Amino acid sequence: MIRNLVAALAASASLVVLATPASAHHSFSAEFDANKPVTLHGTIVKLEWINPHSWLHVDVKNPDGTTTEWMIEAATPNTLLRRGFTRDTVKAGTEITVVGYQAKNGAPRANGRDLILADGSRLFMGSSETGAPGDAAKGEPAQQ
Repeated sequence: MIRNLVAALAASASLVVLATPASAHHSFSAEFDANKPVTLHGTIVKLEWINPHSWLHVDVKNPDGTTTEWMIEAATPNTLLRRGFTRDTVKAGTEITVVGYQAKNGAPRANGRDLILADGSRLFMGSSETGAPGDAAKGEPAQQ
């Protein structure tokens, strides 16, 4: 009887764990370095409107004339839409400036904070509640 009860509890616990969706969401500090701010000027190659983070792919010209494609992590598509982003605002070919923080491993990846359009308007593209500098959910001011 007790053996059956233990087996039933174990099976129930397994179902609860397996039924819980896995989350790819991570904290800012797991992947990006707040001590490595970057400002990138370039042209959008594409925008991936995917969850849990949207991604901007931006061609950035290097001092030697070559180009590096940077991947810029942004908030969820829904969050970006609520902040004023649309597919037309940030379509491929748009020249932009991105202020953010580089990946800890030095790869051409960054967590974006501000996207600055050619007319000077700014859109906050950061994810909230990740611990990033200027995280609106934490009430921290964005650094300039």
